Amino acid sequence: MRDRPYFLWDVQITEAGLRERLRHPDPYIRAQWQGRVMREARPDEVWAYLTLDEILRDWNYLQRHLGRKRPFWEFLLRGWREDGLLPA
Repeated sequence: MRDRPYFLWDVQITEAGLRERLRHPDPYIRAQWQGRVMREARPDEVWAYLTLDEILRDWNYLQRHLGRKRPFWEFLLRGWREDGLLPA
């Protein structure tokens, strides 16, 4: 597949298919794909697929899908809160 995001090498999904799943109305399905992006893509590339508002909105659903990257994302969000960049 030519238009498969490189970090989803193990899944048969196109760029358009990924973006569709990231907008899925069911937060449990959406969170699986958000978590996969946040876990597998480089941190600077995550923002091409997700907004901070989406991550905050779905945090309770998606954090279980972050695997070993969960501490990184918790650290980042906590730091932004401590710095006053996000509401407490």
